[in-house]
Amino acid sequence: MISQELSDIEEEIKWFEEIKKELEDTKEFFSLMEEDSELEEKINDLSKRIKRKEIEAYFSDKHDKGNALLSIFSGAGGQDAEDWVVMLLRMYNRYCEKKNFKASVIDESLGEGNEERKGIKSVMIEIKGKYAYGLLKKETGVHRLVRISPFSAQKLRHTSFALVEVLPEITDDKEIEIKEEDIRVDYYRASGPGGQYVNKRDSAVRITHMPTGIVVSCQSERLQGKNKEKAMSVLMSKLYSFEKEKQEKELSSIKGDKVSASWGNQIRSYVLHPYKLVKDLRTNIESTQPEKVLDGELEEFIEEEIKL
Repeated sequence: MISQELSDIEEEIKWFEEIKKELEDTKEFFSLMEEDSELEEKINDLSKRIKRKEIEAYFSDKHDKGNALLSIFSGAGGQDAEDWVVMLLRMYNRYCEKKNFKASVIDESLGEGNEERKGIKSVMIEIKGKYAYGLLKKETGVHRLVRISPFSAQKLRHTSFALVEVLPEITDDKEIEIKEEDIRVDYYRASGPGGQYVNKRDSAVRITHMPTGIVVSCQSERLQGKNKEKAMSVLMSKLYSFEKEKQEKELSSIKGDKVSASWGNQIRSYVLHPYKLVKDLRTNIESTQPEKVLDGELEEFIEEEIKL
């Protein structure tokens, strides 16, 4: 732990030294240049790098630098809501691609629909990358979609809801104690696609933590042992969040009520009809190009919500 902290500090110092040198080089470059197009490009690049570092200054949680576990659950809206989960999953996958994060499905429960357009009741993805949790943690909450339903023969407008939950990936098992007698492990055949995944379907693992009632599952690996290991990691993350929420509830009696990530707390609305608008209800950040937002262009929304 100490060696990691030392490495992080050395990395921070190195970053500032590099920026200082580049600013000095740019100043010298400016005095020699006749054309300013190249200089403008260099200044824009430096501005973006400094802005990214400024965002990192808002990260105070000890897990902000680490990986994240992002879950999406369909809410009210039936088949439309399950299709909304598919759309949100694609949105976050595209965002991860833009950030050079690695995203992979750990567990999913498929919903209704045909093979061409099958919905998802719930899905969990593991996101690996520096500051993945810090960047995505405030995406937790209810996301609302308004559109003409592709499942309505009368082409009626439909409103769907989905809940997003983001947890830090807990890798240090000393932080959360899980007693063997407190868990029940079940192995089962998961429902899901066949084909190249057919060998994985028999190795799914479900773990129930009896004292809290928390249930987690994993079906991403071919071996039961690997799925159990990953499910235990997810359970640690869930228990960490459970304990943190419990502490916040205790503090709320002193500091006042704190809004939790429940179904009544809508954080963002995505309207595709009768007009086009994505609006974050916490920051008031808006976009009139929902197609781009749903294609993973979340930077503006995430940068503002981090500052809350």
